Amino acid sequence: MADDLKSSDTSDSSSDSFNPPPKTKPTKVSPRKAPHGKISKKRRNVISVCLTNCRYEVIRKISQKFGYKEVGDGENWNLYWTDLSITVERCKEMKRYQKINHFPGMLEICRKDLLARNLNRMLRLFPKDYNFFPRTWCLPADLGEALTYSRLRRNRTFILKPDAGSQGRGIFVTKTLKDIRPCDRGVCQVYINRPYLIDGYKFDLRVYTLITSCDPLRIYVYDEGLVRFATTRYKEPNSVNISNVFMHLTNYAVNKYSRTYNQDSEEGSKRKLSWLNSYLRRLGHDIDNIWKRIDDVIIKTIISASPVLKHSYAACFPNHDVIPACCELLGVDIILDKRLNPQILEVNHSPSFHTDTALDWEIKGSLLTDMFSMMNLDKCDKRKVMREDRKRIRERLLHGKDHQPSVSVNFEEFYKHEMNNRGGFRLVYPCSATKIHYNKFFDQGQGSLYSETAASRAREAAQNALRDEMQLKARLEAAKRVVTSPTPTKPPAPKKNETAHNVSHRTSKVSSPLAILRSSEPQMIVESEEKDRLQRLAQREYLLRSHGILEHVYFSMKKNGNLRPRDEKKFAIFDKIRSTSENNFNKQNGIFISDLVESIKAKSSI
Repeated sequence: MADDLKSSDTSDSSSDSFNPPPKTKPTKVSPRKAPHGKISKKRRNVISVCLTNCRYEVIRKISQKFGYKEVGDGENWNLYWTDLSITVERCKEMKRYQKINHFPGMLEICRKDLLARNLNRMLRLFPKDYNFFPRTWCLPADLGEALTYSRLRRNRTFILKPDAGSQGRGIFVTKTLKDIRPCDRGVCQVYINRPYLIDGYKFDLRVYTLITSCDPLRIYVYDEGLVRFATTRYKEPNSVNISNVFMHLTNYAVNKYSRTYNQDSEEGSKRKLSWLNSYLRRLGHDIDNIWKRIDDVIIKTIISASPVLKHSYAACFPNHDVIPACCELLGVDIILDKRLNPQILEVNHSPSFHTDTALDWEIKGSLLTDMFSMMNLDKCDKRKVMREDRKRIRERLLHGKDHQPSVSVNFEEFYKHEMNNRGGFRLVYPCSATKIHYNKFFDQGQGSLYSETAASRAREAAQNALRDEMQLKARLEAAKRVVTSPTPTKPPAPKKNETAHNVSHRTSKVSSPLAILRSSEPQMIVESEEKDRLQRLAQREYLLRSHGILEHVYFSMKKNGNLRPRDEKKFAIFDKIRSTSENNFNKQNGIFISDLVESIKAKSSI
């Protein structure tokens, strides 16, 4: 659900502490003998992987297990694995034998605001099929609609998220939308008040989804995944518990600081999907039907972005005919309501691959091993492709003609290899049972995608105009409340027994305050400066929320004894977060401001 170049779902945990199983030694190939008894040296096809922008140690260990060589960004790599979003320039520079772990245009469903826009567009086209996500508005464009909805349904709770955040930063639950300003950006969703609970705790599912091709679309879902629990028993949001993040949020990056966080793989705060299947099966639920609906939600979500994926891929890789240029491993977050209906929360294009527990290593190690097996990087002869490209360039320079044959892309062999080496992945699209059913969703209307984009921009422009009008009206109302100087009145006529000196003295007393009031009249407000000031204030407030500055200031003032009792009561949630895991918290956030002040005072006294 900024920042586009940041990882969408990473963890703050330390480096990986679990090692993979011992590496198997690669089998030695005996050299071939020539007819005259000489040994011919055949150069081995070395597969190289660039992990410059990869922070996860498990990916390096898996690539070493396959015998791949790690190289730098400027070398001729076969696979480029990055935790960041890719740019069009990066894609256009790729050679025909190279592969990257992201699709251009995948942010259409991996950013919270773009996911909401695409799902809302599909909901208008297919209202009976795209009802698997909470009602969502993109702010500030849809602020008017959100306020109208909240006035009509006063008993609803809302959850507000930054449009491109991760790890639960900047997310909060609220009962009213009156505090949202017209300049705030983000996503507003109707909070699911009645989720399905296990032992009284709220949870969500991290389902790993692999896309190996966008034209034609091929989607795999991994059998194993994570069930992530909140660490406080769930109660419907009210004025007391609405700020309790350990109750309402299931993000691992948030709940790992709770003192009740449990690392047990069977009864802890993070468990396997296979455990959930066994648990629901014991209760008599139809597991096959539940996963059929989950697969349906994932397929429809990806189809909503298929026009952008196809267009971006065709524009970036027109001659990529040796190996599929892209693959994408997504982390799809699903929550089950009280009737076990899946509701999609968000899609992460760079899910966390930290392996700080044995459970993480077991799931993510097997997941990445099966993915690397499906990519079939050994099939591509890098040197042969490079020789063909050099020959083609030489022919074009000498003869002025490009003798490049017409590109006929046919990756059927790669698709067969995927199916034979898919391991724990299962193909959910296309297959005989689903391909015909989903064909209608690809027909999203003539130009519906781009016309909806223009409509969204027009709606946002209208909303901005309304916001400016509201701000101008508020300033006018404020100007009316300003105390204006009274109109000067004539001094009263002197009395009979009053001298001229007394009259002049009384007149000076009346006129002097009038002169002071006239000198302090407010100046006219420049519209552009006021607009820029409001935008900077909104940006400052967002940064304060997302980086936890308020939390640092709170603990520093409390340590120095400068905190008021009402503020200590208002921000008591920070004490709960601090007390959960104080050691880990101090390691990641460093020393506090008060510690710095004390050290400076100590140095100055010396």
